[in-house]
Amino acid sequence: MKNIYSNIFSFNKQILKKTEKSLIQGEIAVLPTETVYGLAGNAYSRKAINKIFKLKKRPKKNPLIVHYYNFDDARKDIILNNYFIRLYKKYCPGPLTFILKKNKISKIDSQVTAGMKTIAIRFPKNKIIRSLLKSLNFPLAMPSANISSGLSPVTAFDVFDEFKKRINIIINGGRTKIGIESTVIDLTSKPKILRPGIIDKNEIKEFLKINLSKRRTKFKSPGMFKKHYSPGIPVILGKKPNNTNQAYIVFGKNYKNKTNYFNLSKNGNLKEAAANLYKIMRKIKNKGYKKIFVSKIPNSGPGIAINDRLKRAGN
Repeated sequence: MKNIYSNIFSFNKQILKKTEKSLIQGEIAVLPTETVYGLAGNAYSRKAINKIFKLKKRPKKNPLIVHYYNFDDARKDIILNNYFIRLYKKYCPGPLTFILKKNKISKIDSQVTAGMKTIAIRFPKNKIIRSLLKSLNFPLAMPSANISSGLSPVTAFDVFDEFKKRINIIINGGRTKIGIESTVIDLTSKPKILRPGIIDKNEIKEFLKINLSKRRTKFKSPGMFKKHYSPGIPVILGKKPNNTNQAYIVFGKNYKNKTNYFNLSKNGNLKEAAANLYKIMRKIKNKGYKKIFVSKIPNSGPGIAINDRLKRAGN
C-alpha cells in the first residue's frame, strides 16, 4: 500500500542532515516548535522567503518571525536594549517573540520585515528546531505552516492536510505542547504586547516592574490582522447553538457530554484549553459542522490569548 505521508519524517541524524542541506539550498521545510508547526526557510535568502509567502498565500505587508538558536546568533541582526536582555534571560528559549530595531548591517531579507526598520525574533524551545538552528549558519524565518489567515497546525498531519506534497520535508515532532502562537512584545519603545500568548501581559508587567504601553501601534507583527486563525466556518462567541448540527466549544465541568459539544478543558485548566483550541477547531471543521458556537472563556492568563484567537477567527 502506498504511503501518502511519504514527506513526513521522524527526526534523526539522517533527516537532520537532509533538512540542513535542503534549507542551505533555499528550500522550505516544516519544523515543530513548542507553540505550533512552522514553515521554515533561510531568513537571509530571497529565494526561500519568496517560497514561504507563495506557499502561505501571505500578504507581503505581514512580516515574518525570525528564529535563532541563542542570543549570540541574533546580535548581528538587532539593536540591543535592556528590556530585551532581561526578558531573554527570564523566558528564553521559550514562547516569546520580541520586536526590536533592526541593525543596519543585518543581512535579513527586507521581505522578512515587510520593509520596516524593525524585526521580530524568537528563540524556540523545541529540541528538534534547536538542533537545526545550532547546526546552521543562518537563522530561520518561520511563520505557522498553514494557508494565511487559517488555523495554525499543531501536528505534522495538520500540515499535510494544508499542503499535501507541496513541501518535501515535514518533520514529525508529535503534537505541540503549547498549541497557540507565541506572545509578541514590542520593545522598540516602552514595552507593549502586540499579540497575547501563553506568557501573559500581567506576568511580564510584574517581572519588568513597569506599566506596559497601551499606545496604538502600526502593523509590526504577525497575528495583527482582524481576520485570522479561522477554521473556514463561522465562529459565534458567547451563544449556544440552535441544534445538534452546530458545534459548541465549551470550557469547564458544567457541560453535558453531547455529540456536538467539544470541551477545551473539563478541568477548567486554561493552559490545557489553549493547547486544545486549534486541535478542536480543526476537528469540528473536518466533521462537517457548518458553524461553531463558543461558550464564555475566562479572560485571564492564557484565556486572554484564547479569546484573542476566537475573536479574530469570528471576524
